Amino acid sequence: MIDGYEVIVVPFVVPFLARTWTLSAVEVGYLLSAGVFGMALGAVVISPLADQIGRRRHIMLCLALITLGMLFSAFANSLPQLIAFRAFAGLFIGAIISSVNVLVSEYSSDQRRGTVMGIYGVGLPLGSALAGTVIGPLISAFDWRAPFVFGAALTLIMLILVVLALPESIEYLIEKRPKGALDQYNRIADRFDYSRAAALPAGFTSAHRQVVWRSLFTGVTLYRTLCLWLGYAGLIAAFYFANTWTAKMIADVSGDPLVGIRTGLLIMVGGVMGALLFAGLSLTIRPRLATTLIRSVERSPSFCMHTRSIISLSLWCCRCLSECS
Repeated sequence: MIDGYEVIVVPFVVPFLARTWTLSAVEVGYLLSAGVFGMALGAVVISPLADQIGRRRHIMLCLALITLGMLFSAFANSLPQLIAFRAFAGLFIGAIISSVNVLVSEYSSDQRRGTVMGIYGVGLPLGSALAGTVIGPLISAFDWRAPFVFGAALTLIMLILVVLALPESIEYLIEKRPKGALDQYNRIADRFDYSRAAALPAGFTSAHRQVVWRSLFTGVTLYRTLCLWLGYAGLIAAFYFANTWTAKMIADVSGDPLVGIRTGLLIMVGGVMGALLFAGLSLTIRPRLATTLIRSVERSPSFCMHTRSIISLSLWCCRCLSECS
């Protein structure tokens, strides 16, 4: 949910900020792209740190730095400063997404993993919908800085909840065996009503991990790996294009920034419905087939303006995965 708010706050604020700072279209483009580039870099560079320090600690660190990035953004006095602060926050948004994805998947059962991931997927559009609900009133009551202060407070609350309630990754405890790993393992077992262990289960050997890694890039698995990469890249490209620019374009056409925010809010409501639809379908059919079905529906004319080719590529990749299964 925090990532959804963070991702969409700038696109919703930009129509107001562009008037206040008299930004050109090029400058707006730089500002809208800063957070996305930061997310990409954070996903590549900072995400792997979770394997070394643990996913719980990694998530807490990222939330703390996202809070700082939000606060810094609220007090930016120039466009270069705001671009730098948005890129800074984006670094840790990109880093935290993979840790949370892995942790949610790890704690879900094999039978219900698709449904659990669908429910988890509600968080991003729900956070963006929250942004669409509060940003207009906040800016009307204060100024464009208020949504960033609100986002910082929201992230800080989430950090406190994580510190109090989020368990560590069981896989990390077994594989890395940090100090007190057995005690943490047994506390998690108590929470889920499992019996306590006298010793940690055996982890994977380095040879086994190397075999698993190589298998991703050989035979039919290589084909599936490439399809996943291309499909996800196409989906993310279309998602961020639509959500980053829609509010600004609608605001420019209508002359009212609030209309742009309301339009973006409708898109996010659709995202919540789509995630719930995927969760429901995953109860009866395989998640991969549910993905293909939903991607097919997305080819409706209302979604095709400038993202049709990207969506088509993503759809093709999803169909390839279904044929492989």
